[in-house]
Amino acid sequence: MTMRVPLRLLLGTEQPCGYLPKRLSRSAFVAPQTPIDAALYSALIANGFRRSGDYAYRPACNSCKACVPVRVPTALFAPNRAQRRCLKRNADLVLERRHALDDEHFALYRRYLLARHPFGGMDADDSKAFHEFLGSSWGLTEFWCFREADVLRMVAVVDRLPLGLSAVYTFFDPDQSSRSLGTYAVLQQLAVAKAEGLPHLYLGYWVAGSSTMDYKRQFAPMEQFDGNSWHPLQRPETGALPPEDAATIMRTL
Repeated sequence: MTMRVPLRLLLGTEQPCGYLPKRLSRSAFVAPQTPIDAALYSALIANGFRRSGDYAYRPACNSCKACVPVRVPTALFAPNRAQRRCLKRNADLVLERRHALDDEHFALYRRYLLARHPFGGMDADDSKAFHEFLGSSWGLTEFWCFREADVLRMVAVVDRLPLGLSAVYTFFDPDQSSRSLGTYAVLQQLAVAKAEGLPHLYLGYWVAGSSTMDYKRQFAPMEQFDGNSWHPLQRPETGALPPEDAATIMRTL
């Protein structure tokens, strides 16, 4: 039996876009009082939403539709030559899955932000914001910690869904750029999802022309969500919440 849940969305304020220059971005958030469980969260992800902490959101920009929700069908994915080299290059890393973060992870997060996003508007010194941003009180979140011997090299934040995994965020040792750790994290998530029979890995938004987001295209074949259904990635102009929905609305999933 399919449950239909009325969903109230709240429109956020415009702010400078973090992906494309000279543009403004805006998001629609699921009302904070909405009770979210695994089933509803899975439906939200399948409809182009993401989460930041306990807030589920999706783009609601006035005149831009560059943010395209994408996912990888795990059964169809096979690493290419460059990705196989990446796997070999990082074969010395050992994966440990945790359900909580501590000071060691926060220290790596601070180093990563200060090196990679020094002007990104995120507070590298705020431990409380760190935990609130990456954790969730209603999601099944795992922190995949990759170590070289006893040294923490990377943390991938992964949400488990009934029919897939969602890659929430990844941070890593900025001095290990030659390892291509971000690529390695996605390859590991794809491998685990495939081994466990989970059909999809959700990678958030692909933004054509954004140097920080365009890497996602390498994980082919990829599917995009056009606001109604998923189909093979083709066009960069789809994916944002239509302007007519970009207000405080009621939506049914």
